[in-house]
Amino acid sequence: MNVGNIEITWLGHSGFLIQNSKVIYIDPYQIREGLPKADFILLTHGHYDHCSLLDIEKIVKDGTRIVMTADCQSKITRFKVPIRMEVIEPYHDLDFGTFKLSAMPAYNINKHFHRKEDGLVGYLIKFNDVFIYHAGDSDFIPEMQKLTGYKHKDKKFVALLPVGGRFTMSPEEAFEAAKMIKPDVVIPMHWGSIVGSAEEAEEFKELCDEEGINCEILEKE
Repeated sequence: MNVGNIEITWLGHSGFLIQNSKVIYIDPYQIREGLPKADFILLTHGHYDHCSLLDIEKIVKDGTRIVMTADCQSKITRFKVPIRMEVIEPYHDLDFGTFKLSAMPAYNINKHFHRKEDGLVGYLIKFNDVFIYHAGDSDFIPEMQKLTGYKHKDKKFVALLPVGGRFTMSPEEAFEAAKMIKPDVVIPMHWGSIVGSAEEAEEFKELCDEEGINCEILEKE
């Protein structure tokens, strides 16, 4: 789908390809061969379905910049081409010129899979006229309140929210997050692979539709 001059492609699970003048991947997992080579790869945490070396190998090129949490560092080993690595923590910001990147906390409240103290992240990607929030493997957490200020009449705000339950938010919890954040478009993720079903994505969309929240379920690339 296109939002402004940004093309957003769902790669399955929590993986996305975001393109304008740069090629940006978030958490590529079980992606097909032949996708564009990455200028940037953003990893939310070190679990195998978010930090997959097999998939990163398919898209790295000379000079690819990989932004990651500390728990990814030991997994990101030497590739056949030189890459640049940056370790990030919650509330840290990076400026890459064509876009700015803010790391947001991502953790579980009533589960043990993603602990707050582990420093896992979601990402807020800020282009000139489009903001994209990828929640990572998070529950509906108080820190999401900070995102309410990103809805702006002159900018588009897109939220990518997990809906598969068990490790992240359920459809109902993701709906509560969407109600608070108030994005222009919300896209469900973390379904259709390891955990989460198409029915849960549809349930989330139905809840959003009833509330007048624009929800788009993307086809997997």
